[in-house]
Amino acid sequence: MRGHSHASCEMYAGADYRKSVARRLQFVGFVRGGVMTQRRAMLILHGKQALNEDVRDAVADKRKQGWELDVRLTWEAGDARRLVGEALAAGHRHIVAGGGDGTLRDIAEALALAETQASLTILPLGTANDFARAAGVPLEVSKALQLMDVAPRAVDLGEVGGKLFLNMATGGFGSQVTANTSEDLKKVLGGAAYLFTGLTRFSELHAAHGELTGPDFHWRGDLLALGIGNGRQAGGGHELCPTALADDGLLDISILPAPQEVVGTLRSLLEGGLGIDNMFIRARLPWVELKSAQGLDINLDGEPLSGEDLRFEARPGALQVHLPADSPVLSRAPMLNRPD
Repeated sequence: MRGHSHASCEMYAGADYRKSVARRLQFVGFVRGGVMTQRRAMLILHGKQALNEDVRDAVADKRKQGWELDVRLTWEAGDARRLVGEALAAGHRHIVAGGGDGTLRDIAEALALAETQASLTILPLGTANDFARAAGVPLEVSKALQLMDVAPRAVDLGEVGGKLFLNMATGGFGSQVTANTSEDLKKVLGGAAYLFTGLTRFSELHAAHGELTGPDFHWRGDLLALGIGNGRQAGGGHELCPTALADDGLLDISILPAPQEVVGTLRSLLEGGLGIDNMFIRARLPWVELKSAQGLDINLDGEPLSGEDLRFEARPGALQVHLPADSPVLSRAPMLNRPD
């Protein structure tokens, strides 16, 4: 009897121990397909969102669900990269980017440069949220954070001049985005309209001479606009690269050539009720070199970049991102188990 009692004590002690371990695992991780997935994350939040009650409520909900979710705020340039480094050093394998396209670019770049398998969830809190919208990421805070529990997918990044971008590089010549672009120009230019700063008259349009070279691709001439996309849209919903995929190892190139007689041609298109999409020259390339006879203003997910000789390259599978299973920007079947 004594031996039986001793065995029973060991059995119950073992059961208590297993329950204790299970509770710990529920807090810090969960098992999916035999693979332990860490439930420990850091939300890097743009400072302007510090008082966002929806974010506070959603964070509280994730913690109730067993996530150990730390929150850090950005204040100035360089903070996102520093905070990513601190998160990785502390053992976080999951980063949440809370902000707009610029914040997302900074965090994605920092993760890729760290050459880590840590994954990224997108919490779109900016004005445009272009990559998130095109990728099907919910704009509602609580629904966006539900993607933390979805298996990550390997996506590409673009690289130019030592900088990385998740969404798109856009170019307008002597132009930046404003809200003053005339409605007539918006109608005829469509997705390219936002590239032309403060234009109120057709006569203000100016072209520049550029040359683009890639594998089995060469184009040279006068152009009005350029998009080099890993994602599909820029400028708040304008689809410059409407069929781009974020996991195909390629960049989508969209060139809007300048007609010989810019004003007359565009005016004719407008009067005829035609859009300008059929005027774009498009290609899908692993890299492309751009040479411009004039200084080219490039917008890199919100960050300005200038240069007359630039090489854009795709970095395949550079980042693990939690996206909807049916995301329009994904092409490949998901991996069953995430590699450690």
